[in-house]
Amino acid sequence: MLTIKEKIAYGLGDTASNLIFQTVMMFLLIFYTDVMGIDAALVGTLFLVVRIFDAVTDPLMGALADRTHTKYGQYRPYLLWLAVPFSVICILAFTTPDWPYEFKVAYAFVTYALLMLVYTAINIPYSALGGVLTVDPKERVSLQSYRFVCGMLGGLIIAAGTMPLVELLGEGNQQKGYQYTMAVMSVLGLVLFILCFLGTTERVLPHQKRVTKASVFSDFKLLAKNDQWQLLSFAGLCLLTGQVLKASLAVYFVKYYLELPDLVTHFVTLGMIMSILGCACSSWLANRVCKVKAYVALQLISALLCALAYWIPKEQWQWAFVMFALWSFFLQMATPILWAMMADTIDYGQLKTSRRITGMVYSSVVFFIKLGIALGGAIAGWQLSYYGYQADVAQSHDTQQGIVLSFTLLPAIGSLVVAMIMTRYKLNAGEMAHVQTQLCKIA
Repeated sequence: MLTIKEKIAYGLGDTASNLIFQTVMMFLLIFYTDVMGIDAALVGTLFLVVRIFDAVTDPLMGALADRTHTKYGQYRPYLLWLAVPFSVICILAFTTPDWPYEFKVAYAFVTYALLMLVYTAINIPYSALGGVLTVDPKERVSLQSYRFVCGMLGGLIIAAGTMPLVELLGEGNQQKGYQYTMAVMSVLGLVLFILCFLGTTERVLPHQKRVTKASVFSDFKLLAKNDQWQLLSFAGLCLLTGQVLKASLAVYFVKYYLELPDLVTHFVTLGMIMSILGCACSSWLANRVCKVKAYVALQLISALLCALAYWIPKEQWQWAFVMFALWSFFLQMATPILWAMMADTIDYGQLKTSRRITGMVYSSVVFFIKLGIALGGAIAGWQLSYYGYQADVAQSHDTQQGIVLSFTLLPAIGSLVVAMIMTRYKLNAGEMAHVQTQLCKIA
């Protein structure tokens, strides 16, 4: 049994990660369009190109982590080694140089690429760490629940604190405000990563010689044999495409469709609070209902709530807030279950192939998640451009309708497709008990 202290320590790593991840999800698009002044369509292309490149590095980072052997373990050391570089690059990514437009665009490409690269380098080992703290399937769901509650607390800090801090620290200068705000968040993230490193212990040990001598190509061949990993990967792709599309447009939805710019912080903060509550309820649900069936049901509920929001008149903005809150709750209740299922596919793959490739499995699923993030962010930028969005002006009726359609119906399709994919996932409680029994016999 993992102690509550260790679960919280592990979760603090996701708090640190979400200080950046949620900033990218919620504010980077509007930072680029409204603060740096970059064209929305170009920002969409930037997101796609950089995130696809970043996604390609994920499996390579997973393979590297699987082949790392230190006195601190395989995955924990990266939290210590990369905390400072990660913090520095975060600040640079939200710095606006006083350069001509073309050089600003180049600066955005380079700093964003570096940010995603260092995020991969620290987050892949962190994610894999969750798979080696315990072998108990129920404890894994509990661990991931703690992780995502802590992670969403990081998101809550970003949602509630970003715009007020930008105003306070920038003193009316948004460029300076964003830079100083990210400096504060980065220092906090650095401290949390170190606390995560100090408070966790790796217990599931690999066969070092097997992993070290095996080639990266052989790792990919093993993944190809893991059909349950394939399902999770495609589910992650579809899920994050819709989720990031919705998250990226949340500020635009409130500011330009509901025409309530003063309530942007309230809107995203409410979503984060409900996300935390959803993550906190995940373990309770998984202990009482088949987690596979629960996951499918939660995606269907999320799709329904997201779609219904399309028909809410903007004059009834309170209902728009309610639907967003409910969507956040049910969608994030499913998130710890998804990550616990990743650990299950590692055990399943080990049984099928006689090798445990924890880092490679996590990084490869994250590869598809990153592709989803790339597509979601790119589609958001392209949709804004297609519907004629102009920064900091009242939007036309067509632009407003494009924003609300992209914020509601398109993400709903993503969750619906995920639910369809996961009906084929078979690693339920009974199947995992069989897998664990067979692995014990082999050991």
